[in-house]
Amino acid sequence: MQRSWKDSIYLQREQLARLLHEPLARLAERCAPVWGDRAGLNAVLLDGFASVPHCTFMYCVGTDGVQICDNVGPEGLVTGHYARDRSQRPYMKEAVPIWGFLLSDAYISLAKGRPSLTALQIVRGEEGGVLGYLGADFDLRNLPVTSVLYEEPAHWRQIRGDPAIRGNVFQQCRVDSPMDQNLQQALSILEELLTQRGVFQCQIHFSSSQATIWTLDDPYRYRILDQEALSDPDICLVYPPRPYPGDALIPMRDVARILESLRALRLADENIYLRMSSINLFNGMISLTFSCDGSHYMRHDEFLDKGGAFWFGTAQ
Repeated sequence: MQRSWKDSIYLQREQLARLLHEPLARLAERCAPVWGDRAGLNAVLLDGFASVPHCTFMYCVGTDGVQICDNVGPEGLVTGHYARDRSQRPYMKEAVPIWGFLLSDAYISLAKGRPSLTALQIVRGEEGGVLGYLGADFDLRNLPVTSVLYEEPAHWRQIRGDPAIRGNVFQQCRVDSPMDQNLQQALSILEELLTQRGVFQCQIHFSSSQATIWTLDDPYRYRILDQEALSDPDICLVYPPRPYPGDALIPMRDVARILESLRALRLADENIYLRMSSINLFNGMISLTFSCDGSHYMRHDEFLDKGGAFWFGTAQ
């Protein structure tokens, strides 16, 4: 089953909650007998700090969100936070579940400006009443990643761009770029690079007459092919022959069809025309950005099934 980024966040938070809940609950029980005693709480947190993995700071706050002890960190006491009002921080505005433990949504910390989250554990008195909360802050950089990286969804997505551009789309007209004047040759060169020369992703900027490419031999760096390179088949000699990747989701036979469809969308209309497109062989996706500043992302086979009527508003 394909996971979205939201699914991955949920699974990650679930694993972290399991890791942190029990040690914080035990420490909260130790805080209850000395609640209201600054020195006593400091001593409990200093003694128990190592039992809570990956923690950056620990402290106690009353039900009003005001801190009643000092911060405790890996190096010991951190003064200057006693009586600090935390009531307006994001984690204090979330409702603590009935079982007494909250793992907050991530937020940007005030101290270092980094993504962080806070765990709150209710501290209860002898008769079960809520005395306040044991808080533990965590820098996301220090937390283990326990969930599998999500996969980019393959369904068609449309993302609207700048409304000012959309509102003036019929007041503008496509002007032939240098690439447009030699488009067939430029796309033939890109087909050779994609199918025979180890290029697995390219972004084609039709309006500015350039393409950005990524290769199997050096995948972490992009290269820019300007109009001069895209008009000279000798550029293919720079990139050594490579077998077409066996795990590519776009079949090699479809690359030429995709490029021809992009050419048609670039030249089909004077007002609504293709400005930029990208192809990724491994995730099988095509992106398209039009003169109206709208962007589309879709599977290559879905893209090939769409005719001109779909793009220019006459499809049912």
